Amino acid sequence: MHTPTPEQRAAAEVFPTGTHLVIQAGAGTGKTTTPAMLAHSARRQGRLGRYIAFDRAVARHAARTFPAEVACGTAHALAYTAVGRRYRSRMNAPRQAGWRTGAALGIEDGMSLRIGTRRVTHKALSYTALRTVTRFCHSADREIRARHVPPLRGAESPPLHAHLAEAVLPYARKAWADLQRPDHGVVRFEHDHYLKMWALTEPVIPADFLLLDEAQDTNPVVEQVFTAQRDHAQLVLVGDSAQAIYGWRGARDVMTGFDGIQLTLSHSFRFGPALAAEANRWLAIVDAPTRLRGSPDTKTELCPVRSPEAILCRTNVGAMVEVIRQLEADRRVALAGGGETLSALARAVHDLEAGRRTGHPELMLFETWAELREYAEFDPAGRDLLPLVELVDEHGTDAVLQALDRLSPEDSAEVTVSTAHRAKGREWPSVRIADDFTGPDDLDECDDTGQPLPGPIEVDEARLAYVAVTRARSQLDIGGLSWINGHPAGDPRLPPCPADKTTKEDEDLSRSGGPVTESRIGRILEGEVGDEADAYGK
Repeated sequence: MHTPTPEQRAAAEVFPTGTHLVIQAGAGTGKTTTPAMLAHSARRQGRLGRYIAFDRAVARHAARTFPAEVACGTAHALAYTAVGRRYRSRMNAPRQAGWRTGAALGIEDGMSLRIGTRRVTHKALSYTALRTVTRFCHSADREIRARHVPPLRGAESPPLHAHLAEAVLPYARKAWADLQRPDHGVVRFEHDHYLKMWALTEPVIPADFLLLDEAQDTNPVVEQVFTAQRDHAQLVLVGDSAQAIYGWRGARDVMTGFDGIQLTLSHSFRFGPALAAEANRWLAIVDAPTRLRGSPDTKTELCPVRSPEAILCRTNVGAMVEVIRQLEADRRVALAGGGETLSALARAVHDLEAGRRTGHPELMLFETWAELREYAEFDPAGRDLLPLVELVDEHGTDAVLQALDRLSPEDSAEVTVSTAHRAKGREWPSVRIADDFTGPDDLDECDDTGQPLPGPIEVDEARLAYVAVTRARSQLDIGGLSWINGHPAGDPRLPPCPADKTTKEDEDLSRSGGPVTESRIGRILEGEVGDEADAYGK
């Protein structure tokens, strides 16, 4: 591990006091190594703790660096030990089509519902009821409600959704009741089901402290359990609010507004000053509390990259387009997360082209390919599907499926194509941003020269752009995000954030490796405003 920065040493000094902490860790600033450093300091105090990670792979990696006194796992692992193992026999049940499960719940073959101009088949009703249960399991609610019913493509308006919810809720509640039986049932038992059951018991996690990783993208059900432990355990939230990119599936940034000492890690070890400046443009747009400082010893270029090692896309459809382009250029291509998601989408389109309804959750309300094409071309809600329509019209679904069959494993590929969501937490030497990162629409107003004024940048889109541009170490081709250079919000002459200030004492400490003094930490704990407090993100 590198010599700790003054910001990391500040966290290490505050942590033993037992106060609740929020550590805003910018891209590449030591989000993994800093919690490990805190865990080792707790070991010297004789304190026992738990590190709660987003997935098992991260937890396994942490277990190799954390001391034995800190148990590393996921919230699901805790829930399985307490509740899930009682349902083990149901989890091993064979898979079956969702419409068959719906039939067992009373959604009969031939049953349909008219929602506006769309016809919802019995299969679509079945899938929607099961997805409603999943969304309920991600929530902090105690009962299934209309807000858990997922919106469907082509029927997004509130009145249409209310009509859909009225039809779906009885079956969703029946499915949840079925899941309560440990030994048998008609609904396939999933991991999210026992997590929700565990949360409803209001569990107490035995630990002196809890470290929550990726806290900016926490499901409400996990947030509910975690924050309920604050009366008996020290809570430490680690993440980057600017990387909160899963709100569309119900996740929440639990760091913002959390009652605890706010600390910041702003020195990025991943890339140099040039890329840090690019990242800071997006951080300014999302009004993040900090700005990044690139490593002066690392050179990162912002330039065109003809053969990048990674191409990051805004959407799954954009990823499909890039995969075909790279295969046509005779490059070995890998797709982050595998090709099943895109293959399922392509097979759904193939069914529509053949005149068959599809059960794909994105497309199941469309009866024909022509209907989907019209939606993509003329409905603002379907704009992101237009590249898919154009791709299929140009190549055909058979060619798309054949291309996906030619994917290579990442360790033998020349280029990895990924969505920005899947790229979070990863890095590559060279990255190009795909052209499906389109800028905001122009306003109806014009400037003094008669040119249309660009519309405002959505915060969620800016967060995703920040994630994308900070995946590179040596070279970044901003490609599809280059529109930011002509947007008023992308003006690089923005004033520096106070968190960029480095005091002379910081510089001396960085050179000497000396400790952060107790009196100084006392001032941070008391919330005193000054250069020191600013430097640590207070």
